[in-house]
Formats: sequence, structure tokens, C-alpha cells
Amino acid sequence: MATIVVRYKVKPDRVDENRALIEAVFAELAATDPGGIRYESLQLEDGVSFVHIASIATDDGHNPLGAITAFGEFTRDIGERCTEPPAAVTATVLGSYGVTT
Repeated sequence: MATIVVRYKVKPDRVDENRALIEAVFAELAATDPGGIRYESLQLEDGVSFVHIASIATDDGHNPLGAITAFGEFTRDIGERCTEPPAAVTATVLGSYGVTT
């Protein structure tokens, strides 16, 4: 399983737009249930920082988010919404508690 962590900051006047785009991604994930992914989005206490965590567990290693139309909409203009662009890193899960698969 590959785990990807992405962090970025959005402009204060674009926070609501960013949240709406994220909510649309989760709505489409719930409607289509592509499988092979655990996905979480967090808004940090400063209100403008966001963290996304995706754990990919597909047989061929492809990221199911690529097939989600709403995810394409979310990523399309993200650079324009940000004051700090997305920085993605691959992470190794050392342990977890209470996380369901």
C-alpha cells in the first residue's frame, strides 16, 4: 500500500471554494466507490492549511482519484487558490489505531 501526504495553504478568500471542491470529491467517491483507496482531507487550525492523505491499495498501483471527475475539478486551478502550493510526499505508515480499511 502506498501512502501519499499532500499539504498546502490556500488564500483566505478561497477557503470556502476549496472546501466545496473537497466535499464534491468525497461525494463522488461515495457515489462511485472505486475501491482500492482510503482518503482523508484535513483543514488545519489556521483555517488556510489543508492536508490530504491517500492510501492506495490497488492491484496495479494506480491511484483511483485520477478517475474521479470532481478530483480533476479540485486539482485544475489549485495553484490559483494557493499561497503555498501543494507539496506531496510518499509516507510509510508505521502504525495506526482505529483506522478501518
